[in-house]
Amino acid sequence: MTTVIKVQDRETERGRHVIQGIFFVLPCTDTFRKVDLRTVTFDIPAQEFLTKDSVTVSVDGVVYFRVFDPICSVVNVSNSDHATRLLAQTTLRNVLGTKNLSELLSDREGISNSMQIALDEATGVWGIKVERVEIKDVKLPLQLQRAMAAEAEATREARAKVIAAEGEMNASRALKEASLVMAESPSALQLRYLQTLNNIAAERNSTIIFPLPIDIIQHFISKRD
Repeated sequence: MTTVIKVQDRETERGRHVIQGIFFVLPCTDTFRKVDLRTVTFDIPAQEFLTKDSVTVSVDGVVYFRVFDPICSVVNVSNSDHATRLLAQTTLRNVLGTKNLSELLSDREGISNSMQIALDEATGVWGIKVERVEIKDVKLPLQLQRAMAAEAEATREARAKVIAAEGEMNASRALKEASLVMAESPSALQLRYLQTLNNIAAERNSTIIFPLPIDIIQHFISKRD
């Protein structure tokens, strides 16, 4: 949809929407500007800047906007489209300069909303409505990428060691509890002994080692003495 703006005698008035038909323009007195009211998108070129914690990153984005007041877009600014593009670049730099690297990587939606609000407030007097802003890509220096990968790997290894240590601790506690139960009940120890022999026989091993209970050894030692 397009709106016709009629400028006559240095005064501006809203025209009607363009439709099929013939339009009469007086070349000496009338000047017409066509304003596109559809949503327009443009890319914010990649920019390098320092985050709040002094990390150099490169970020680009995309902006969705439309003209909601054709008169303001013609009268209040010479080129509303170009002005919006330049303002988007400076706003991106200003907003991201207040964020840490961790916030930039984890809160893209919040940063996009902050940019949308800031742009919409600034372009309102131009008759521009900024509908949406999206952060497309965040590029980190190669050395920083390697450092972050090494840090993540070290964190995973440390977490795995903690989990393994916790597992060994739990297993030791279980063995201790089992030994206490068997010490209180000799019959439980004998049942465990028979179960172990049964498991060894089921595996069809060529060599079978029969464990000798300690109480039998003690019995022979006592007789010898």
